[in-house]
Amino acid sequence: MDIELLWFEISRSFPILSGNVAITYSDDDSHHQLCKDIISLGLSDALREIVFSEIQSAVRDKIVPLFWSNFPIGLGVTEQTVESQFLMFHQFASAVDNLQKNVSCLEIFIERVNKLDPRQNNDSRKLHAILLKTLLGQMPTGFNEVVSAFYCVAFQIYIQMYTNPTAVLTDAELMMNKKECSGCKNEMNGCECQSLDILINKTNKALREMELLDGIAGESLTLLVQKCIKGHIKETCHGIFDRSFLRQLEIWLDETIINWLRKIFSHVCMHSQTPETCTSNIIKGFKVKLTYFLYEHLALSSIEQFFSIIIDFPDSIPAIDDLKICMEKIDMRKHFIRTLTNTLKVRVLHPGVNTMDILTGYIAAIKAIRYLDNSGIILETVTTPIRDYLRKRSDTVRRVVTGLTEEGPTDLTEELAKGESSKENAKLDANDELNNWENWLPDSYGIDQTARAQLINVNRSADIISMVVDIYGSKELFMNEYRNLMADRLLTYLDFNADKEIRNLELLKLRFGDSLLHSCEVMLKDLTDSKRINSHISSDTKYKENKIFDISAFTISAQFWPTFNKESLELPDEIANEFEKYTKAYEAYKGNRTLNWRTVTGRVHILIEIGQRIIEMTVSPTHAIILYHFQNKDEWILEDLSQITKVPSTILRRRIEFWISHDLIKEIRPGVFKLVEDDGKKSAFEKTQLSQSLGEEDVESAMASASDQREEELQVFWSYIVGMLTNLDSLPLDRIHQMLKLFASHGGGIEFTQDELKNFLQRKVREHKLMYTGGVYQLYK
Repeated sequence: MDIELLWFEISRSFPILSGNVAITYSDDDSHHQLCKDIISLGLSDALREIVFSEIQSAVRDKIVPLFWSNFPIGLGVTEQTVESQFLMFHQFASAVDNLQKNVSCLEIFIERVNKLDPRQNNDSRKLHAILLKTLLGQMPTGFNEVVSAFYCVAFQIYIQMYTNPTAVLTDAELMMNKKECSGCKNEMNGCECQSLDILINKTNKALREMELLDGIAGESLTLLVQKCIKGHIKETCHGIFDRSFLRQLEIWLDETIINWLRKIFSHVCMHSQTPETCTSNIIKGFKVKLTYFLYEHLALSSIEQFFSIIIDFPDSIPAIDDLKICMEKIDMRKHFIRTLTNTLKVRVLHPGVNTMDILTGYIAAIKAIRYLDNSGIILETVTTPIRDYLRKRSDTVRRVVTGLTEEGPTDLTEELAKGESSKENAKLDANDELNNWENWLPDSYGIDQTARAQLINVNRSADIISMVVDIYGSKELFMNEYRNLMADRLLTYLDFNADKEIRNLELLKLRFGDSLLHSCEVMLKDLTDSKRINSHISSDTKYKENKIFDISAFTISAQFWPTFNKESLELPDEIANEFEKYTKAYEAYKGNRTLNWRTVTGRVHILIEIGQRIIEMTVSPTHAIILYHFQNKDEWILEDLSQITKVPSTILRRRIEFWISHDLIKEIRPGVFKLVEDDGKKSAFEKTQLSQSLGEEDVESAMASASDQREEELQVFWSYIVGMLTNLDSLPLDRIHQMLKLFASHGGGIEFTQDELKNFLQRKVREHKLMYTGGVYQLYK
């Protein structure tokens, strides 16, 4: 056999051996004879290896570089315009088309060489694997943007053609409608979506046949789909909390995204699978991943907006239901806790927010988070910073008590009105848990173990009022503040609503017990007794004949009332005599009892005559006495008036400002005040209703401040502390606190924290009554 002739025939059948990829000769009969000759000479294996080696070289040195040459150098544009997007779309489609033509030629060479050994039938798959590796190895930076641009246009066209009901229009409608097509971005009468859709299908088919679809386009396709899902979630659900969107999003994912992917990946298969089975498996994998991606990003969106969800609760329950389902699928509890905690710190826990608003937010957070997660762990972890912050605010206790007894934004009155029903429900829930022990679930996975350990003793079924009261951990503190507020209301408001206060008191007794509220019962009884005493004395004939003006006294049992402030007021003899008459009438009625008047507290109904005008008002005793002194002497020096009324100058000046603001007194020079008797100038009071005579800023509490009362309580233990340090020389703070708690348990039941004791002892150090060295306290020597 002529070897040169044989080589000539081989070169004609396999032009790849000469470096030519294109097919130029296709005589099947001649090729069949050539194969017989090669097999007879035993050259089939050698020829197969040579041909496959040349194919690899052609892929590496010619086909792949030719494919990449279709794309401009310096990809990586940050923002794609519509024009650049469509340019890259056509570049990619053209490049894939040329690549398929070259690969088809190589597949013919493989088909021919496989005839030398029919047992070898997987060389085509090897070619596709080599092609993919080489493409990925030589891929230029930014090529994913080209792929992304192609599939972005493809998705736009899919939406326009297969999901947009206005996509199919008649010619007449197209002529009338000049609106831009959302798919191809042309005017509707020049829409190219159908031709572009054919090109897209052709490109996807080529990539599928070369087994390059997942390798070349998979990453970009996934990123694009994820971007679409995130955008759709934001567009559909953002800021809307009164509707559930999860099911709607799942339907959109299945009918839009999954159907589009099914269209792209149809007939992608391994050789051992049917096309339908393979496509189904790919789509199932995509659906699972994308569904979880949908859950994750819907949850992320809800978590970012959870502060607004809290504010809108209970209207936002549908949004919480969606988040609850998502968090059951994907563990996002740590992220939820971290994000919401930071949001609350930024939005709520700063001096610019008043305490009542913080309490309102705290209560709303309890309701919303407990609805989301009834284990109580997330609630306890998230709300701990709020409680810590509220504990540092001086008016927290008063605001809580005000919220319990007055209608306001906190809903505490509503919670208090639930009374025993909430306790019964808690007991039923606990019994249900015991009876349903087979369905018990452990605490949510993903919570910090250290945080979990701290929450072992937390009452997770505690109601809202219990959680609010637990800010300080002491019921006594709140009940003492309630006693102060009740005292203020009893002494301040003439039209006091006793029925409402009795109702509140009964509800509080159900919640906190009778012992803590016994003093409040006595205070209300004092109100009733005072009305009866006033009625009796007013009907006393002897008293009625001698009195100059009416007195209605509020007689209190001082040992049951909070401590009064230290303000005082000296009454003029004329007025003091009237109080003495009332005292004698009281003594005649009560036998061996007498009255100790607190003249600075109360209300005085007065008539002011200026020229021809008479003004009727209700003011405080101090205001009335100031004006009384001006009727005898029309000009006063502040110090002189302070001395005669026994009111400190600073307080007296504030009271005089009330009359100055209504043009009845004026300050003619610093510290000197004069009565205004100009009848021509109308007083501001002529336009003021009686009930508004005294502004809120002038209604001050008759009770000592909470800090003053607390100081007085702690002062009780000072003698104990002195005795301890006298006998034991020196003691650390914790030891002093422990011993005082023992004394307190046998005393009046006064509770105090170690921090309060520390502040008290440090004050004694500053007063040079104690020394603090080496972590222990000693008496000052």
